Amino acid sequence: MKSWSFAMCLALAAGSAAQAQTLRWASQGDVQTLDPVSQNESFTNSVNGQIYDFLVARDKKLAIVPSLATEWKQDGPLKWTFKLRRDVKFHDGRPFTADDVVFSVQRSKLETSQIAQYANALGEPKKIDDHTVEFNLTQFNPIFLEHLNTVYILSKSWCEEHKVTKPQDFRNKEETFAARNANGTGPYMLVTRQPDVKTVLKRNPTYWGKFEGNVQDVVYTPIASAPTRVAALISGEVDFILDPPPPDLGRLRSTPGVKVIDGVENRVIFIGMDQARDELLYGSVKGKNPFKDLRVRRALYQAIDVDNIKNKLMNGQALPTGALVPSPVGSGNDPDVEKRLPYDVKAARKLMADAGYPDGFEVTMDCPNNRYINDERICIALANMWAQIKLKVKINAMPKVTYFPKTEKLDTSLYLFGWGGSTLDPEVTFTPIYRNRGEKGVGEYNRGNYKDDELDALAAASTREVDPAKRKELIKKVFLRHNEQVHHIPLHRQFIPWAARANVNVVHRPDNWLEIAWVTVKPTN
Repeated sequence: MKSWSFAMCLALAAGSAAQAQTLRWASQGDVQTLDPVSQNESFTNSVNGQIYDFLVARDKKLAIVPSLATEWKQDGPLKWTFKLRRDVKFHDGRPFTADDVVFSVQRSKLETSQIAQYANALGEPKKIDDHTVEFNLTQFNPIFLEHLNTVYILSKSWCEEHKVTKPQDFRNKEETFAARNANGTGPYMLVTRQPDVKTVLKRNPTYWGKFEGNVQDVVYTPIASAPTRVAALISGEVDFILDPPPPDLGRLRSTPGVKVIDGVENRVIFIGMDQARDELLYGSVKGKNPFKDLRVRRALYQAIDVDNIKNKLMNGQALPTGALVPSPVGSGNDPDVEKRLPYDVKAARKLMADAGYPDGFEVTMDCPNNRYINDERICIALANMWAQIKLKVKINAMPKVTYFPKTEKLDTSLYLFGWGGSTLDPEVTFTPIYRNRGEKGVGEYNRGNYKDDELDALAAASTREVDPAKRKELIKKVFLRHNEQVHHIPLHRQFIPWAARANVNVVHRPDNWLEIAWVTVKPTN
């Protein structure tokens, strides 16, 4: 948080006349970019989701429902046809047509898009007429509609006019018109964007959909400091915070005028390791890479007291897991998949000694400090636990705007990461995280850059298997192979309670998505 007066900023942002219908909200980090496919980060997606629409959307229970597409049909395993909503306008008045759909899907497939692996799974879009689009696939996609729910629809002519036909190259710090400007068909329109300071939206007066809430204006302010964020809510300077810190939940529950809205998030927190380089970029061992050795990866795993993290650091607001998938639904609630390696420091020390590191080694761990609940504190706790096996860990904590481009470049040796979203099917974890890095976004989030051909083949097969029973068998094999090789170290699925003023009613979705069109701010007088 910068040194400017928080109260002054809010006072300037929200006029008193519209106070009852203005939502002032905050969380620890900011939107990374307004280019809706440049960064696949949940918070960024959710804010862009107030401005832009998909062809299909999510309801309050995450089921797929019509949005810019009103109906669809599947003609065999490789063809889908969609009828588009008529009389829809972009925020600047341009008409929405099939040309915008085809353009947006193709734009989402480009190299600088972080949803390329999902967009490519949609096959080739084809305009039939202004309000009909056909998708032709080269292979069966068992979760086609889920993938379609990742592609925001942009105006083709607007992108051409402003030279943003390609997604912003966020990794290399490219600045584009679409990074700070927006033109969607969604319920809210961009008014002003000041990165790391304030983002202001207003209700779209020509929105095609329905508003269940009464919010006319939206003021989002990132507040990095947890105590400052909580104090702003208690004092009434903000109406809602997305990420109240776990230690403050008890106090917030007993504070007059404030309420806590509980819920579990579809998100798993985990550790990744560089398993590709012959020598770590940020380690003391020369001439070889300790993380290529399964014994070392397993030693790090077994030195983690995950229950201590859950109970003491997360105040019980976490669900330990051995499966790297956002929801237990994705693992089929299978105990074989969910089972963690046992916490056993003695066994971990033996593994380190057997691998040739009885005295440990030094390594730097990259960690965000404003993305996940207690992210930096988790990294510090892990460093202390790993000290028991003589691993000397230097924590390199940074804001997510710096952290994500760094890991995207594979400029890391050891890192903490989170993965979540709306889709419960494991496919949206397997292709970006489990598979070998390749073309068209495959393995994009395999930031440890490991190569496991057996795992890759199993995951690829599960992606195209038509028979549900056979696919279920393949999915389990993928999980068990990944767990056996300890390519990542799962920690827990985080709970994500929200906190609001008593006069604010919100709908808590398990993908941590605040849908502002559902929010009601009641007068306080």
